[in-house]
Amino acid sequence: MNISPSDLAPTVPPHDWDASLYQHHHGFVWEYGRDVLDLLNLQPGERVLDLGCGTGQLTDVLHQQGGIVTGVDYSPDMIAAARAQFPHLNFQLADATSFTVSEPMDAVFSNATLHWIQRPEAAIAQVYQALKPGGRFVAELGALGNIAQIRQAISAALAHHHYDLPHPWYFPSLAEYATLLESRGLIVTLAAMFDRPTALTTGDNGLENWLRVFAKVWLAPLSEADRESIYQQVEARLKPRLFHQGTWWADYCRLRVVAYRPLGTSTM
Repeated sequence: MNISPSDLAPTVPPHDWDASLYQHHHGFVWEYGRDVLDLLNLQPGERVLDLGCGTGQLTDVLHQQGGIVTGVDYSPDMIAAARAQFPHLNFQLADATSFTVSEPMDAVFSNATLHWIQRPEAAIAQVYQALKPGGRFVAELGALGNIAQIRQAISAALAHHHYDLPHPWYFPSLAEYATLLESRGLIVTLAAMFDRPTALTTGDNGLENWLRVFAKVWLAPLSEADRESIYQQVEARLKPRLFHQGTWWADYCRLRVVAYRPLGTSTM
């Protein structure tokens, strides 16, 4: 299957993900995604698109389950790491808001990606176009309230340095996202929103490692010295609340959805 990154328009400001840091310190991202795969219930021989595949761990699980799978991601570093680890799989560079597929998919799967998309309606439209009639969309993303304490601490530290920068994420409520899916023609059969406090790597550097990977876009306009100061201030503010028995915890809140493209709809 070929993915066409037609009319690439960045969904977030261009940035170079540190794939090595991501893999070595943030394996929880794809480990939690294994639960989402249960909702997909992939059948052998089905064609599936892993939208925002990162370094490819869940793409490989989909392959092991018998899927004919393609992983796509906007980050060249992530795609390079995925290809190096899983050379037997098909990984392609593409934007979630503008990709196309050469033939309709049985399923589109996405884990921890869609909260990076500032134009969610465009991404959902592409998902709809990628699915065959009766095809399903299964996803998890950050929900309203996700990392609220971390975001507040970063905003306070930025204000201390006289910066006024909006965060780069899209964290919808359950009702908002379900409505958005249905407004783009999908039928929502499951939507669940829940708190999931998430352990980061053990030791004092757990939150700093998280910030260096996931807050990189937000803090990109700052000087290196100011970024280092931000890390220290955020840690100091949050340590009494989010550091317990040698481990940092992120205040995650997640949204899971299952939706279908209706039967009888025509494909282009």
